[in-house]
Amino acid sequence: MSTFDRYMLSRLTVTFGFFALILVTVYWINRAITLFDRLISDGQTAWVFLQFTALTLPNLILLVLPVAAFVATLYVTNRLASDSEMVVLQSVGMSAYRLIRPAVYFGLFVTLVMAILAHVLVPLSRTVLAERQAEVARDVTAQFLTAGQFLHPAEGVTLYIRDISELGELLNVLLSDRSDAATQTLYLADRALIVRTEDGPRLVMFDGQAQTLNTADRSLSTVSFADFSYDLGSLVGTADSGNVSLQSLSTGRLLRASAADMAATGEGRGVFRAEAHARLAQPLQGLVMSVIGVAALMLGRFSRFGVGPQILLAVVLVILVQMLSNLAMDMSLANEALWPLLYAPAALGGIIALAMLWIASSPPLFRRRRAEGAA
Repeated sequence: MSTFDRYMLSRLTVTFGFFALILVTVYWINRAITLFDRLISDGQTAWVFLQFTALTLPNLILLVLPVAAFVATLYVTNRLASDSEMVVLQSVGMSAYRLIRPAVYFGLFVTLVMAILAHVLVPLSRTVLAERQAEVARDVTAQFLTAGQFLHPAEGVTLYIRDISELGELLNVLLSDRSDAATQTLYLADRALIVRTEDGPRLVMFDGQAQTLNTADRSLSTVSFADFSYDLGSLVGTADSGNVSLQSLSTGRLLRASAADMAATGEGRGVFRAEAHARLAQPLQGLVMSVIGVAALMLGRFSRFGVGPQILLAVVLVILVQMLSNLAMDMSLANEALWPLLYAPAALGGIIALAMLWIASSPPLFRRRRAEGAA
């Protein structure tokens, strides 16, 4: 690796790290605020919040890295042009293909990092996140053990606990169930316990009374009980905790698409194949966006007014490639035979970058043609 390659690669790496940190922080704060409100309102601790946010970071970083790589290449190449370093390098005989070589090294590095994230860290983090979400959903103690407040764990359900003993018993419990429009039931109990069972958590009430109002004929029936069990599973959403997320499966399992995995996720073979090839194609965006950012800024001659048009062209091309990537994903989900289209945006971006490099390396040819046309 030459001195110029090391010099530009070091600047690209430092700038890339800076922009990646800024973008990840902005996106993380935006998502963390919503997550913080939801977890804290459910009675969870700050440690649970930190765990959840840490587990969402790999996927967030995967989405941000291509943008950070593109911005870094634009910034560094623009600085080289504005400081006349690019002019000096071109004047000593360096072609556009030679000047873009450090950006290719840099793009391959970003691609490798994205591949590790897409195939290893993101599926692993999603698996752990799903397990933690299931644990939080089963942890009804944090959601219901709040004394002296009227709680609304679900629509039409109200829970009130006067006090909680040192042994964890709920004292003087009121539970109003209005989820059924035909009947409304009010449970009153001297004490209660929350018990975990194989079928989900249950609220076991002792020495109480159930008052049921039939809304059709306005009749009231009262039943006293020594103990009564109320199912809390529907209130905390534990029914879906056993579902397997498609994003948590490894790439190998997605490509195999076994009958057990398809039954566990509820998705078809086409969705499995589209997800697998999307993971294989997504890291290529790091390389494509890096070379597009440099190749676009090599177009045209030096100008005191900067390279604003070239920057705008690069932004438009990257947006176009991303739009095509989203379109290819939708088409592959609709028809499993179209999965090769997932690699088309990266291939198109590479062709566009090579075309811009060819134009940048042949300026006399285009100037001569313009001159002939004017004559």
